[in-house]
Amino acid sequence: MSYTEDKLRDSRDESYETPDTHKMSVGRYIATRIPTLKPPMHKAPNPFKLLALLNFQQWMFFLVGFLGWSWDAFDFFTVSLTVEQLAKQFGKSNSQITWGITLVLMFRSVGSTIFGIAADRYGRKWPFIINNILFIVLELGTGFCQTYKQFLACRALFGIAMGGLYGNAAATALEDCPEAARGIISGMLQQGYAFGYLLAAAFARGLVNTTSHGWRPLYWFGACPPVLIIIFRLCLPETSSYKERAAVRQAKGSVTGTFLSEGRVAVRKHWLLLIYLVLLMAGFNFMSHGSQDLYPTMIENQYGFSANAVTVTQVVANLGAMTGGTVVGYCSQIFGRRFSIIVISILGGALIYPYTFVSSKKIMAAAFFEQFCVQGAWGVIPIHLMELSPGSFRTFVVGTSYQLGNLVSSASSTIESTIGERFPLPPLGKTKRYDYGKVICIFMGCVFAYVIILALIGPENLGRRFGVAHDSDMADAAGRDTIAAIVHQREAMGHGNLDEASSDGDEKARVKQNVV
Repeated sequence: MSYTEDKLRDSRDESYETPDTHKMSVGRYIATRIPTLKPPMHKAPNPFKLLALLNFQQWMFFLVGFLGWSWDAFDFFTVSLTVEQLAKQFGKSNSQITWGITLVLMFRSVGSTIFGIAADRYGRKWPFIINNILFIVLELGTGFCQTYKQFLACRALFGIAMGGLYGNAAATALEDCPEAARGIISGMLQQGYAFGYLLAAAFARGLVNTTSHGWRPLYWFGACPPVLIIIFRLCLPETSSYKERAAVRQAKGSVTGTFLSEGRVAVRKHWLLLIYLVLLMAGFNFMSHGSQDLYPTMIENQYGFSANAVTVTQVVANLGAMTGGTVVGYCSQIFGRRFSIIVISILGGALIYPYTFVSSKKIMAAAFFEQFCVQGAWGVIPIHLMELSPGSFRTFVVGTSYQLGNLVSSASSTIESTIGERFPLPPLGKTKRYDYGKVICIFMGCVFAYVIILALIGPENLGRRFGVAHDSDMADAAGRDTIAAIVHQREAMGHGNLDEASSDGDEKARVKQNVV
């Protein structure tokens, strides 16, 4: 049977699929921004039925990606939660200890580049495992540090390891996911970040300063769960999407040569898109860091919350974040990725005032809903980046755009605290107070506006199919005949067509799909 592009495409995908934007003129592209924002209004199935579309292996891919991303967040927040203890241990100020956080953010882009390219070339499995081995070594190393320089060295290396995980986790969890369930799975995956923070906060309360070893048990404990995550990943194969690409490269006779050809095609056709994704992720990271990093300081310093009240507020905010990411991720499958980001950002902007100016404990409600909006927008991001990224370099593009955006936004709390100190308030006893709420409010208003504009002018590929049969870049690099032969061969061997499985998870082998 021949493979043609004009036959038997899923009508839902066809009605909303973004045109090949790199072939458009600038004027034509701008003219399409408002019309393509119209929600496709896909049918809203029961979310539990969507989750039931995933088979056992797809659930295992999601779970191992979620756990890896959650523990990445856990390891990151260990320093944030032990700043005072580390400062006392090494005889440094709190600001000097926070250089350990800054170094992690600075070196994450290095990790996303190294491990992203490795995962796209050699597969998702072994780079993921190596990442987690580094987590074990470096978390143990941090726990045994005796000097400030050793501490900074460990955290810098940790930045490389952390940077390599996000893109791989997203690719592992979402590549083989049925298309209809991508939105809700994307939202659930992203909330591994909030889940990791909650775990770090809980274990910090139980392990820090409860033994004679002070802060060190938190880091020693942090080295243990990655052992289980490694064993889990060893039990799973490569994703079907990667196997298809590996088979095409093998069929060409030069795996590395074909991979490099794919890279040249991706850069030539998508360089502007790559710049856009970094700018978009800078806005999203400013959104999360700007609303979260200085917030505990604000409610403690400006409004006089106790340490317990601060902790409870943070937990409530993170519960809102986990709820919002899942709900808005699900809704993005109905209304579209860009539309969902814009609407939830507008709502988040409307909540800035109560989030920063309510002085009583009622602010917890505002914190819940503000983080619902912030992480709701973030819940769309994993699948939005996956659908926009060049197929052969998904891990690299998703991870590196995220981490470069993180690097750009790493000074958020420093900017807010520095400006906030220009607005002193009457002291409370001997404690100096500052109007951090005013600064966060203005800062976040600008950030939400920036994200809305970027989402409005950007592209979207809702429902994009991830198999090689729909990848024009792979066709340019490897040839259509090679791809057609591989697709036929895999079907003959009983592997099926990845695009059929992903676009109709509840209908097996619906129709043969096309080669671009």
